[in-house]
Amino acid sequence: MTEFWLISAPGEKNCQQTWDKMNTATAQTNLSTNHKFNIPELKVGTLDILVGLSDELAKLDSFVESVVRKVAQYMADVLEDSRDKVQENLLANGVDLVTYVTRFHWDMAKYPIKQSLKNISEIMSKQVSQIDNDLKARASAYNSLKGNLQSLERKNVGSLLTRSLADIVKKEDFVLDSEYLITLLVVVPKTSYPDWEKTYETLSEMVVPRSTKLLFEDQDSGLFSVTLFRKAIDDFKHKARENKFMVRDFQYNEEEMKADKEEMTRLSTDKKKQFVCVQLSKFDSLLNIIKSSTMPWALIINFSEAFIAWIHIKALRVFTESVLRYGLPVNFQAMLLQPNRRNMKKLREVLQDLYKHLDSSGTVIDASMDIPGLNLSQQEYYPYVYYKIDCNLLDFK
Repeated sequence: MTEFWLISAPGEKNCQQTWDKMNTATAQTNLSTNHKFNIPELKVGTLDILVGLSDELAKLDSFVESVVRKVAQYMADVLEDSRDKVQENLLANGVDLVTYVTRFHWDMAKYPIKQSLKNISEIMSKQVSQIDNDLKARASAYNSLKGNLQSLERKNVGSLLTRSLADIVKKEDFVLDSEYLITLLVVVPKTSYPDWEKTYETLSEMVVPRSTKLLFEDQDSGLFSVTLFRKAIDDFKHKARENKFMVRDFQYNEEEMKADKEEMTRLSTDKKKQFVCVQLSKFDSLLNIIKSSTMPWALIINFSEAFIAWIHIKALRVFTESVLRYGLPVNFQAMLLQPNRRNMKKLREVLQDLYKHLDSSGTVIDASMDIPGLNLSQQEYYPYVYYKIDCNLLDFK
């Protein structure tokens, strides 16, 4: 199960005692697998700042999660022919998501703890906004290429009335470079083959006898060639249409057909390369992972950076809410629980019993209530600080 509950409770005599008490109540009864979630000593600031920051972090959390999921989905789009490989490319700092979350350590280089909480949140916001903007630009270019490629691919399939004939006809099927003669291509329904054979020579004057040849057929129709004098083209087309034989508007041009094939190859190649990033200097830690992966580099990097920022935002939210709930000096233990799916209801009951003394009502508060500094619009309120982390980012049907 890839769902985690990130909670915090106030330190009792010490934080280790808080951890031991929770772990004993849950892990030993197989309700959850638990990990300490290490949050460094951050700058607290004033109460007013914390209250305002709490609301801002809730919005930032939602935004960053949406970007993480968006990047993951684009990774799935890029690997459209092998989506089973997507999960192995969903990495954070070179490790799988569960490992990253359960072994979380604050990244001091990215988010210096000497900065204020607000400044740290702004760094995260700018970073993920840039990832989102880059992804939108890349996705737009990718979707444009994909659309152009699909348009070309559609020309190579479908009805003989509309599909490209470049991969069907050959040079020897045509009379070329003649001042007087021309070869036309005619689509004939299969049920009309006998009629075509009987009538094509008489549809107009100047049709070369025995010049027709079946070049290709699909489930419904056949593509026939026929040679006639150029001056009879219009009359032949008119009479053919009256007999439900459709003359394709096609002239054999080897250079144009070669150019079409090269364009499809180019678009296919560009589609695969669209997300490739060549600036790897600041992501050396991911280089070996990237080199061994079939996933375009930029997506691996963007996903990793966005996911790392998202978990740090969760840490910021836990810190901020814990200070608002439990007061100063800072004294709480953050804990990561991986619930046993079958026992989630029981786990919630055990936690409620364990921490109901932290809230005077001792009950779950309706999420519609507006309590300053406690953002409840997205979730229920419990006596303990609680945030859900769902690492299941893709929903394949």
